Amino acid sequence: MSCSLPFGRWCRTFPFVELWLSLQGEHQRRLYRDLMRNYNPLERPVFNDSHSLTVYFSFSLMQIMDVDEKNQVLTTNIWLQLHWQDYYLQWNISEYPGVTNVRFPDSMIWKPDILLYNSADERFDATFHTNILINSSGHCQYLPPGIFKSTCYIDVRWFPFDVQRCDLKFGSWTYGGWSLDLQMVDADVTGYIPNGEWDLVEVPGRRNEKFYECCKEPYPDVTFTVVMRRRTLYYGLNLLIPCVLISTLALLVFLLPADSGEKISLGITVLLSLTVFMLLVAEIMPATSDSVPLIAQYFATTMVIVGLSVIATVLVLQYHHHDPEGGKMPKWTRVVLLNWCAWFMRMKRPGEERVRLACHNKHPRGSISSAELNASNGAAPSCANGNVLYIGFRGMEAVPCAATPDSGVICARLAGAGDEDVPLPGGHCSSAGGSDPELAKILDEVRYIAKRFRDQDEGETVCNEWKFAAAVIDRLCLMAFSIFTILCTIGILMSAPNFVEAISKDFFT
Repeated sequence: MSCSLPFGRWCRTFPFVELWLSLQGEHQRRLYRDLMRNYNPLERPVFNDSHSLTVYFSFSLMQIMDVDEKNQVLTTNIWLQLHWQDYYLQWNISEYPGVTNVRFPDSMIWKPDILLYNSADERFDATFHTNILINSSGHCQYLPPGIFKSTCYIDVRWFPFDVQRCDLKFGSWTYGGWSLDLQMVDADVTGYIPNGEWDLVEVPGRRNEKFYECCKEPYPDVTFTVVMRRRTLYYGLNLLIPCVLISTLALLVFLLPADSGEKISLGITVLLSLTVFMLLVAEIMPATSDSVPLIAQYFATTMVIVGLSVIATVLVLQYHHHDPEGGKMPKWTRVVLLNWCAWFMRMKRPGEERVRLACHNKHPRGSISSAELNASNGAAPSCANGNVLYIGFRGMEAVPCAATPDSGVICARLAGAGDEDVPLPGGHCSSAGGSDPELAKILDEVRYIAKRFRDQDEGETVCNEWKFAAAVIDRLCLMAFSIFTILCTIGILMSAPNFVEAISKDFFT
């Protein structure tokens, strides 16, 4: 066989190329012509129409592209694998030397109408139609790739420590089990590309048969379940840890002094921050009432704790700024807060030790009257050092005092019938010509001033009691809310089935 242009030079150099090129092209062309002669792509390729055609189905999962929790749609990159035997596409290799297999477009020969039943794609069939590879025995191999969008029920109960199971249900759209017997082959995940948000756990499959009322024959389908676990590192760093820190800041409300005026502002700020994080979670979660996400439960519980802390802060501020004219503290409040709770919290009133020490060292103070001075001395008393006058009000007698020009202070000691001794500041020593009405006016003024001081001291005592009660409530709320926050954080987050596994894999690897 002679070489012709343009392959003459190659044929002279490589003689076997001439044989391969000429025979392959000629026999392959003839094979295509012979196979397509009287071939009908609508005809089911079986020897006997009463026999069922067995189709082996599987797929290769290449990548989990997206899991849309809001719309509950799973997007995957999958290569389908379909194998069947075509009775009309067989040939003898000896009659067609060098031709071991041929390729046909899927529109030229019969192929099973296998579709994804739970497809969410606009075109429904998202496969890219490729050629079908056929060997001499009639074995057909069809591997169409595609980006599949499938509906998937997203169970967000344990979010973000959840494990999702998404089914991919494949089956023939028109053929029943007596015409097309669909058999399952295990899925291939050797070429899987890892996803940054999801870890692929497994892809088990099962073959199902469903019977309808219209027909006696079964309708088989193959369902593969993509089991994937959410990686929690992203959500832990961006949602959980900030929420835990914000809930911890809520405890600082009880450590902030009441006089600072920022207790309510801090509580409201923390509450608004938690609300913002709650809205972020709500945006990515599906609007379902079947279950409440774990992180939403934690946020809601934390918001309740912060809200209660704001209410407790209002009560603390009301106690701290209580008006002394509004009344004294009730007895039960005094017993519960100032005695029991203060003892339990190991709290003491400011200056309590100093007051106790002063009470132990206190000596009785007596009063002196003009009659006693006259009886003891037998003479009229005089001002000490020339600038002090002692006046007794047993008989309202005026006691003369020798005043000096440079005296600047009158010191009087008023001994009333039932009154305590009151020091009288200011002025200078009165002369012997003083009258009784002036002394009575001075006495009234001194008594008024003394009463004001006593009322002021009593009011300060009442205010101090209310302030100490507010401090006790603050300390009590700090302990109670701290324990409640820790228990809620541990109890809610660790209730997830795979919490320990998720933390160990995502945070410590």
